[in-house]
Amino acid sequence: MNEKIFITKSSMPSYEEYIEAIKPLWESHWLTNMGKYHQELEKKLENYLDVPQISLTVNGHMALELAIQAFDFPEGSEVITTPFTFVSTTHAIVRNRLEPVFCDVKESDGTIDETKIEELITPKTVAIIPVHVYGNICNVDEIQRISDKYNLKVIYDAAHAFGIKRNNIGIGNYGDASIYSFHATKVFNTIEGGAVVCKDEKMYARMHDLKDFGIRNEELTASVGANGKMSEFSAIMGLCNLKHFERALKSRKKAFDKYIEGLREVKGIRILSPDINATRNYAYFPIFVEDDYILSRDELHKKLKENNIYTRKYFYPLTADQACFKNRYKNADLIIARKLSSQVILLPIFEDIKQEHIEEIIEIIKGVN
Repeated sequence: MNEKIFITKSSMPSYEEYIEAIKPLWESHWLTNMGKYHQELEKKLENYLDVPQISLTVNGHMALELAIQAFDFPEGSEVITTPFTFVSTTHAIVRNRLEPVFCDVKESDGTIDETKIEELITPKTVAIIPVHVYGNICNVDEIQRISDKYNLKVIYDAAHAFGIKRNNIGIGNYGDASIYSFHATKVFNTIEGGAVVCKDEKMYARMHDLKDFGIRNEELTASVGANGKMSEFSAIMGLCNLKHFERALKSRKKAFDKYIEGLREVKGIRILSPDINATRNYAYFPIFVEDDYILSRDELHKKLKENNIYTRKYFYPLTADQACFKNRYKNADLIIARKLSSQVILLPIFEDIKQEHIEEIIEIIKGVN
């Protein structure tokens, strides 16, 4: 392939549409501090995602870090989470001076294995932070049962799950809070951005404090907070992209279905099986290179790159195995997570990816068989 095909490409409105939309900022000079467009995007996202309250943030990591902080867990408390995720999930726990306890995942969909959560609970456990991986939804019913039984908080990392519904309920309604990422690489983006969804009005108020230095008015700073606000430029990008999201979704679905059709029968290439009761947002297309495929995962990754197809081994290494943790979790029982991490390749998928490019990718994968 002569043209380089990257793993993703940011969805954007037309140049003319965005420039027209940001023109009023030159009149108001109100560029941040939760202005008109910030508030408008919150309301439109609440409606689109079918959730009660959204607090926009500067990025998805800050959303998770502040959501955890909002619960005021005692320092040193334990949080059960998954290692099969982007490092942000774990870093947000650690930066809140809490201890991550890693639970293995399910081979079928990559989400946290709910059958292994209870055995990890100790008197120090305060919360569970599961991740909806690649848009595959966790077993929210069983996780809620466990959290109710042990009086634990549940904060979902829904960075991959924008727009997804389960049994016609917005996925952000589950647990005590959910966070979204609106990074430029995500299926919906605000350039950089994120959000916290919560049902409790007190938590929503707490989020407001935490993302704006704890400032209540010109003379009152009621608590210690950070600067986690989304800018008006990002909010306007989000408003523009939201208008076109359904069209982008249809384009991604077409690409997703093309991959499924072309790869489902390839020996040694496995595709995940998501919850049949949940919708999809077609944000990612992971494949898992098993032992009976003629190449190793790394060999296939290299072969695709030689053909100008830039894939990603996402997530590899596991979060728990990253150098920053200095082998602290090397003895953790994470057999399936490590297996998936050693097999995974994300294939290119984005709005308006050309069908002929997908066909070429499929033929390269099939051609080495």
